[in-house]
Amino acid sequence: MGTLLPTSSDASIKRSDDPDLLCIDDEHTADVFKTLSSETSQEIFTALNEEPMAAQDIADELDLSLQQVSYHLDNLQETGLITVLDTCYSEKGMEMDVYGPPETPLLLYLGPSDDKPGMLESFKQFAHALGPIAVPVAIGQVFARLTSDSE
Repeated sequence: MGTLLPTSSDASIKRSDDPDLLCIDDEHTADVFKTLSSETSQEIFTALNEEPMAAQDIADELDLSLQQVSYHLDNLQETGLITVLDTCYSEKGMEMDVYGPPETPLLLYLGPSDDKPGMLESFKQFAHALGPIAVPVAIGQVFARLTSDSE
């Protein structure tokens, strides 16, 4: 017998061509660094950039407790690094949020925020020259390098 409530999600990762720029002197950037200073947060963030998942799925995949995952999901969500993409239900009928990266990608610029307008314009020109598929690929490679460098 089937269930009336969806027990799986069809959420997918969508990325805008218009990124937000994090500058070194920005308070939000400091919060992002603080959140990603935790190896567990990095692992969860990396997993969610590969595939949207519910907290229990993350806990199972990374061999973590649900409490650990919930704590780091709250921190990642508070800094805007992840967002709720969908909702599904457990086999017991409990509502579960499905997390993934926000549509607007973040770029890290290790310079002052005074340069932000010029840097965003330069990136847009660069992205248009390479084509729309190059932006998520480049962002994914940066995250992969950050994660592997921290190990």
